[in-house]
This record gives sequence, structure tokens and C-alpha cells, in this order.
Amino acid sequence: MTRRLTDEEIERQLGDLPDWTHDDDTLRASFEAPAFLTGIALVQEVASAAETMDHHPDIDIRWRTVSFALSTHSEGGLTQLDVELAHQISQEAARAGAVATT
Repeated sequence: MTRRLTDEEIERQLGDLPDWTHDDDTLRASFEAPAFLTGIALVQEVASAAETMDHHPDIDIRWRTVSFALSTHSEGGLTQLDVELAHQISQEAARAGAVATT
């Protein structure tokens, strides 16, 4: 079972996730892909990683911009799973040539 992170733990871990923001019980980031199909491929890579982790993000696609929202609903907030998935999403975005739109 995964425990909910404290605000201090979240803020410390966000130091390694410069493209992500924290509001209430959610981590958020948006990335602009070089082309629409690149953004769709990014979503597919993230979906595969999320399925492996059994931890699924909310995803919004607007042309070349893909936005992700992470939260562990069963824990009512953020857990280490959210942080780990944020790292994977950032890595996949970098591989796809997508840039953060913060």
C-alpha cells in the first residue's frame, strides 16, 4: 500500500521535476510536441508505462500539447507512484522532443 506524501516531501521531490507543478492533490505538466502525431505517440508511451505501474494519469490532448494530471485517488492525494510516473512522463517527453509549456 502506498502512503500519501506530505507537502514537504512533495516540494522536495519537485526539485527534480522542474516541468511539474503541485496544486492541492495533483501534479500537473504540459508538453508541446513537435507534431500532432508525436504528441499521440507520447501518449501511447505514457499509457504503456502507466499500465505497467497500474497507475493511470488524466491526459488531455490539444493539438500538439499534451497535459498530464497525476493523483492517487485511492489515497486522496499524492504518493510516490505519482512522482515516479511524473519522472517517466518527463523522460518520454524529452525522448519525443516535446518541451514543457509551463
